[in-house]
Amino acid sequence: MNIKELYSYLDKIIPPSYTLEGDRDGLMVCPDPGREVRRVLVALDVTDEVADSAIKGDFDLIVTHHPLIFRPLGAITPDDTTAAKVIKLTRAGISVMSFHTRLDAIPGGVNDTLAGLLGLSDITPFGLENDNLGRIGKTEHPVELEVFAERVKSTLFAPAVLVSGCGRPVSKVAVVGGSGGDYIPAALAAGADTLVSGRIGYHEMMAAGEVGLNLIEAGHFYTEDPVCRRLAGLISQADDTIQTVYMKSCRIELI
Repeated sequence: MNIKELYSYLDKIIPPSYTLEGDRDGLMVCPDPGREVRRVLVALDVTDEVADSAIKGDFDLIVTHHPLIFRPLGAITPDDTTAAKVIKLTRAGISVMSFHTRLDAIPGGVNDTLAGLLGLSDITPFGLENDNLGRIGKTEHPVELEVFAERVKSTLFAPAVLVSGCGRPVSKVAVVGGSGGDYIPAALAAGADTLVSGRIGYHEMMAAGEVGLNLIEAGHFYTEDPVCRRLAGLISQADDTIQTVYMKSCRIELI
């Protein structure tokens, strides 16, 4: 299976019809569409370390959730960090595919993965203006916020979580991987008592008691990185002879 064929396969499973307006993803770098895919490096982001590891490890392709090229490039020169990665990957013949908001929204994507890991049941979509990007589900039994927050932290291997309570037990939980502060009204409208997201925001967290919603901020990386296993599985379904390797791309740590 070559680069073009693998992208066509994944494009059908993670269709662009789910992509939010203004988002950019897809086949982002492709020096040779006909290159045979033998080794794929899967990561959340195309960092310098990921790009260098792909080159050193003789990978044919990098597949990520976050787009390598999100804002239009004004020039392709080494002075721009994104353009510099495009240049060195192109020189090495390595392609990049990214699947962003469409991977958040599809069944089995970022938010279904997150909801499943947190042990939620009766999971259904919710979102803003019918984007249906988030997921909402129920805990097995109502639990105290501190207990559920500890579950979030340990399950996602997050070094810490930020918690802002409204005094309600946790039983109906909305999840939005990545940045989910804008989804507070939608989570309330869907009947949630708790929202778990990667990044919610200071002012939103401070207002939890006022709006009547428990808020748990678990880190952008930690709420989205679990989907990398899903991406690796989809590649194996396309061609089980392809070797997929996961690489952690987060450089943010507590000190």
